[in-house]
Amino acid sequence: MQHEAILPLQLKELKLATILKHWKEIEIKARDSQWNYSAYLSQLCAIELEHRQTNRLQRRIKESKLPKDKTLSSFKFKDSSVKAEQVNALAQADSWVQSANNLIIFGPSGVGKTHVASAIAYRQIELGVRTKFYLTSHLVQELQAAKAQFRLQHELNKLDKIPLLVLDDIGYIKKDEAETSVLFELICQRYETGSLIITANQPFSEWDKIFPDNMMAVAAIDRLIHHATVINIEGESYRMKNK
Repeated sequence: MQHEAILPLQLKELKLATILKHWKEIEIKARDSQWNYSAYLSQLCAIELEHRQTNRLQRRIKESKLPKDKTLSSFKFKDSSVKAEQVNALAQADSWVQSANNLIIFGPSGVGKTHVASAIAYRQIELGVRTKFYLTSHLVQELQAAKAQFRLQHELNKLDKIPLLVLDDIGYIKKDEAETSVLFELICQRYETGSLIITANQPFSEWDKIFPDNMMAVAAIDRLIHHATVINIEGESYRMKNK
């Protein structure tokens, strides 16, 4: 009885909340099934670990800011030119992220670029990869504000801690030197150190519409595609079809 009184206090002190919640019911199960002490302890550890992993996954998904419900299971491959095998291969393995490779997804508006990018990113989170989703225009505005306050390098260093960044709709930033210069600095900073998933309406041949300086456009493209997979999505806009 003394141990039963002390155990909850010990579990609280050790911050083993899930074991605290379930130890009694598991003890009854262990007794009925004639488990030895190791089996009982292992079962308690298993439920604690499972709960922590679930919480960690939920925190990482919340932190990522990924669009809700844009997962592999909800993407209609049969209505798309995207090859399911290629997307699944990128989603199921994190080796390309560990190697700081990039993924560039091209296609006209409404063909599912953001959905594919988000679906792959969701799976990477499940594999343990920390991820963050940005509308490129919003991220550029944040970096511009940081540069004005002489904090740009600090913000870039913070982004370095996130192995996978999703930059959605890169073509919608203004062709403005202040905006494109911070975007270029981000691309340079992450070259061979962190992965990017980029979605774009314009092919590389039209990136002079994004970067005001052609040399900057060439340098940015060179860094992005040095270690990259490129996916081209063709077809009509899903939104226009539904309309």
